[in-house]
Amino acid sequence: MYTGLCCSVILSLLFISACSPNTASENSLPNVNASDAKDIEENIKNSYARLAAKRPDVCPKLLQKNVDDDTIVRTAEVMISNYCDYYLYPERGQSINIDINTDQIETLLIVPTMHNFANGSYQVESYDKHVIRLNYVGVTHKPDRLSYDVNITITS
Repeated sequence: MYTGLCCSVILSLLFISACSPNTASENSLPNVNASDAKDIEENIKNSYARLAAKRPDVCPKLLQKNVDDDTIVRTAEVMISNYCDYYLYPERGQSINIDINTDQIETLLIVPTMHNFANGSYQVESYDKHVIRLNYVGVTHKPDRLSYDVNITITS
């Protein structure tokens, strides 16, 4: 009986150790370099932002303009935190302009360079991810759910 119990304990330990994640060899893991890891991370962020674009109260949002329309219209958007980011991939040579229905929110381009849309439109210099940040700048405490309308115009 003692031998049977010892065998059961040993088999149990072998089974548990075989299922442990520490037993996987380092060579069995995919070899991912820093550039690939950054691309994967960016794709995950964009996937989340694409889904967030369907909701008025989730940020950041990935936006795309329709082929036949220069303006992306977002009505009844809701700002929960102090800012909301919008991701765009405009083409080189296009111009971006922002129109918002409140003076409590400033409109900034923060990537690939800094630009305040209060100073006019921005001329796109490269086909990169452009991040537009709508930032609360009201003089009072921001409401928990600040509603706003924004139009983003992208022209050639």
